[in-house]
Amino acid sequence: MQSYLKLLLENKSWAKEKVEVDPDFFTNLAKLQTPEFLWIGCSDSRVSADQITGTQPGEIFVHRNIANLVVNTDVNLMAVLDYAINHLKVKHVIVCGHYGCGGVKASMCKTDLKYILNMWLRNIKDIQRIYEEELNNIADEEKRYDRLVELNVKEQVLNLAKSSIIQNAWKGGDIPHLHGWVYSLNDGIIKPVFEMKAGTKINSIYEFE
Repeated sequence: MQSYLKLLLENKSWAKEKVEVDPDFFTNLAKLQTPEFLWIGCSDSRVSADQITGTQPGEIFVHRNIANLVVNTDVNLMAVLDYAINHLKVKHVIVCGHYGCGGVKASMCKTDLKYILNMWLRNIKDIQRIYEEELNNIADEEKRYDRLVELNVKEQVLNLAKSSIIQNAWKGGDIPHLHGWVYSLNDGIIKPVFEMKAGTKINSIYEFE
């Protein structure tokens, strides 16, 4: 059997099981989604937002990309952010990275990964430059790697706060709160590493009037 056909069979089994447990599952699911959370995560197949948080379909609005980056010129992400904030009215935006992230690891080497990946990972290399002294003071390579994963998450949360979408939301109310988390593949536990409450002051250079 082709591997993709197995996915279709598993889908039928999953749908049948859901209806057996709750006959109204799909009827309720088809109604308007009202998630409280926007999850910006890594595309890594081992890190699924609903699986690691124990949430159900409809509870988390999700965007994923390589190394969970928040890039100001990424129209895809900004459209998701705009919709989540201004239409879904989410209360929390979570950037969740993970230890063992291949994107972060690739950014630490000098290998030429060709144009598109080089362009994307340059964003993480910039973080290495900003925190160069701190990172260079970590002798253990794996610990340095883990720390860069954490710093990357922190900087992506700050990138959210620099956006006019978030700033305008903060001017109009007391949501959303921004969270930076890191998930461990070794034990399945999420570690909060950074947080910005709604209305947190940022460097005035990035403020919009």
